[in-house]
Amino acid sequence: MKSIWTITKRELAGYFNSPVAYVFLVIFLLMTAAFTFLIGQFMDRNQATLQPFFMWHPWIYLFLVPAVGMRLWSEERRQGTMELLLTLPISLWHCIIGKFLASWLFLTLALVMTFPIWITVNYLGDPDNSVILASYIGSFFLAGAYLSITSMTSALTRNQVISFILSVVICLFLVLCGWPPVTDVVETLAPRSIVEFVAAFSVMPGIEQFNNGQIDSRAVIYFLSVIGFPLFATSVIIRGLRA
Repeated sequence: MKSIWTITKRELAGYFNSPVAYVFLVIFLLMTAAFTFLIGQFMDRNQATLQPFFMWHPWIYLFLVPAVGMRLWSEERRQGTMELLLTLPISLWHCIIGKFLASWLFLTLALVMTFPIWITVNYLGDPDNSVILASYIGSFFLAGAYLSITSMTSALTRNQVISFILSVVICLFLVLCGWPPVTDVVETLAPRSIVEFVAAFSVMPGIEQFNNGQIDSRAVIYFLSVIGFPLFATSVIIRGLRA
């Protein structure tokens, strides 16, 4: 744990050593506010709910999370420090988890900084705060899922732009594969069993459960699996590079 925490602190400090972190935080806060109050028409609903806030997170994260994670391993490969990192007296998994946790903590910080929106809805009405809390937990897991995929694509290439594009495409698939307008079209081209199998990979059912205030163990296991498998794939890719 000491090795993981050391790497986590190093990576987290790396974000704030450049203006990129602050630019990201500002963009994230502006986008969430815009999608909640303008596009989501929060004030016109006359309801004490943050549904307009959370319903856009899968789409906002689609671009912002890959922007945060695309440098995880691509930067190490581009600068030629991958070999040095892998020769340190720590295991590869310590490096992977440490880097991942640093980026996940950074995304969590961005999510926590949206607390004024939570305060606003409590000031204007009497919302169900347990539902809001569950929605925050779901958003936390969703960010982790997208980030783990970005970690995998970042290990594949030293080009951060390519890593960004690959992760956006994969995350977009996880959003659209269970979206009814898409599945209805695919059902005309493929057997229903195949469509249902592919739709099972979608992040949307789990997010909808969290947004409805339900912390279902199946949704938690799903997100932990989506986080775990790409991180395992990351270790396989990096071991291949080391070989």
